Amino acid sequence: MSTFRFQALKETAGRKPVKVQELDKKSIIFGSNVFNDKAMRQFLTPEAYKAVQSAVQHGTKIDRKLADYIAMGMKEWSLSKGVTHYTHWFQPLTGTTAEKHDAFFETSFDGTDPVEKFGGSQLVQQEPDASSFPNGGIRNTFEARGYTAWDPTSPAFIFGTTLCIPTVFISYTGEALDYKTPLLRALTAVDEAAVAVCNYFDKNVKKVTATLGWEQEYFLVDSALANSRPDITLTGRTLLGHSSAKGQQLDDHYFGSIPTRALNYMRDLENECMLLGIPVKTRHNEVAPNQFELAPIFEEANLAVDHNSLLMDVMQKVGERHYFKVLLHEKPFAGVNGSGKHNNWSMATDTGVNLLGPGKTPMSNLQFLTFFINTIKAVYTNEELMRASIATASNDHRLGANEAPPAIISVFIGEQLTKVLAELEGVSTGKLSPEEKTDLKLNVVGKIPDVLLDNTDRNRTSPFAFTGNKFEFRAVGSSANCANAMTIVNSIMAKQLRDFKKEVDALIDGKEMKKDDAIFNVLREYIKETKAILFEGDGYSEAWAEEAAKRGLSNHKTTPGALKAKISEKSLALFQELGVMNHTEAEARYEIELEEYAKKIQIEGRVLGDIARNHVIPTAIRYQNILIENVTGLKEIFGDEYTSIGKEQINIIREISGHIAGINTQVEQMTEARKTANALTTAEELAHAYCDTVKPYFDVIRRHCDKLELIVDDEAWPLTKYRELLFTR
Repeated sequence: MSTFRFQALKETAGRKPVKVQELDKKSIIFGSNVFNDKAMRQFLTPEAYKAVQSAVQHGTKIDRKLADYIAMGMKEWSLSKGVTHYTHWFQPLTGTTAEKHDAFFETSFDGTDPVEKFGGSQLVQQEPDASSFPNGGIRNTFEARGYTAWDPTSPAFIFGTTLCIPTVFISYTGEALDYKTPLLRALTAVDEAAVAVCNYFDKNVKKVTATLGWEQEYFLVDSALANSRPDITLTGRTLLGHSSAKGQQLDDHYFGSIPTRALNYMRDLENECMLLGIPVKTRHNEVAPNQFELAPIFEEANLAVDHNSLLMDVMQKVGERHYFKVLLHEKPFAGVNGSGKHNNWSMATDTGVNLLGPGKTPMSNLQFLTFFINTIKAVYTNEELMRASIATASNDHRLGANEAPPAIISVFIGEQLTKVLAELEGVSTGKLSPEEKTDLKLNVVGKIPDVLLDNTDRNRTSPFAFTGNKFEFRAVGSSANCANAMTIVNSIMAKQLRDFKKEVDALIDGKEMKKDDAIFNVLREYIKETKAILFEGDGYSEAWAEEAAKRGLSNHKTTPGALKAKISEKSLALFQELGVMNHTEAEARYEIELEEYAKKIQIEGRVLGDIARNHVIPTAIRYQNILIENVTGLKEIFGDEYTSIGKEQINIIREISGHIAGINTQVEQMTEARKTANALTTAEELAHAYCDTVKPYFDVIRRHCDKLELIVDDEAWPLTKYRELLFTR
């Protein structure tokens, strides 16, 4: 066994469970490190408190003088908890979070009179160096100026000894350079559009909030074992490695008893989440060995996105305490399930109504149907944009490789609701007679709650499924920033609701239809139009791929092809109309995501070539030399008889030579393909070249390496194997 692998396994074998500090009840410690409503009431003046609440609830601007009072209260609260620094915490287009820490500590010009200082100007705005963040051509490299601006709708929090202030990140010229800014704009748009439609049913509705409950899947691998694998260290996944004899085929890990070491990690993680106000509730084993999931209670979408981004940071830091490497890659191991981040999305009114949940009266159920059918219509109209919103190099391993869910966007609503829509489709055109309206409301609309009680089946292969009182966007990748998908979902819903209201109002004004008649007429037409997007069957099957093509649905299996939808005329017009992104911002994101795709494939190609040539081939040659010595010795002992006696060894030597030659040839060709791709001048050409001409070599090189893993003496193999990575606990 290689020294490195032996040391890693030895270190892992000596691990002892890390003792987790017992804290008070979760309900007591929840949000203790958050500048939440309780903290604001204690540390802010009444005027300052009202200013923050008005900004959160109504989007009003905070006066700079009041900002000074807010900053003062925030500082005093932080200092009372031992905080020494503050940072504007933001989400640049790298997909991770960013922060620059400044101390509260300041002195006078001559170095005397030390004091802890933090004013409104530091709270509201800062100017971090923006030169090295992805910008897609929005700004020049030599123009480093970018601004972070406080987002009062997401409360500040303490992590370690640092006060973290959630902010947006924009360029000097005002364009968004982050994920949060377009999301906030999309949430504003869907709020306004949904309120206008809600007022058909309840004039008291003044605000609609998009809600999100994410489910985070992840793998836990012992840190020593992970560090022994250059591919995990540099790419987050294993680029080679033969599957373990036992994988997930027995389904014995899924929802099984949580291993002690993993449970200690989860308890520690939950403690940190409680302090930070992240309302995690569910934990369990997932399908693959050493794969797990946690999920929170639903929250307002912007806050939920911030909490998930924060969680991914916290997961890694807590993992270090427990000697775990947390893998958030969508497909870290071949042959077992990858990881997703299911985004459960809905909308709620300020009157306490879930718009995707049925009510107790026909009118409330008609409201439910209105938002339910409009959601289906929004997805149908923008299915390519939905696919683009979750397109990444890592997520392609799930979406394009017959793993949940497929790359074809469809909507699952269940058999019972399909029947309800069929009945609605059959209503007569134009004005309904009193008898028709009564029958419809009592026998179709009125029975929806009863229908949903029995509609408990889930289709795990559906990328966008209705699950009783929400839609679950199952296609989002485990490492993704939720904001990308949520910006699209809320944008297309805002656009659809605007269009719906225009159509209904036109029928009311033009044909003197009553409101209910107009709504039923528009919904009936939507049901007819959107049948192609509804699918209840097996999303993995070839038959579905063929059927989807007949229905006119897209099937973009790779990121470069999928991303194009983000800059289509229709998408650009949608973003512009809603004020979510202007053309420059949308095109910049397209450029950035293409560049990121190419860079990730480039890194993986380099790492794979390095491991194959510097680890696998030398090991194979050393083992081959042992066999050659064995055959030579047999010849000396048995003379002419050695040919038949050493036949199997000779065949193994030949097989090893074939795989070594295959690796060398393929790595050389892959390197040349990279050089050719790197000479291309546009991000679009580069991404397609890496996708079409570089990435195909990965599987071929891996196949040769994995075959050698089965041949070479286990004691000599340099890389920690799947059975060790997946079953060491």
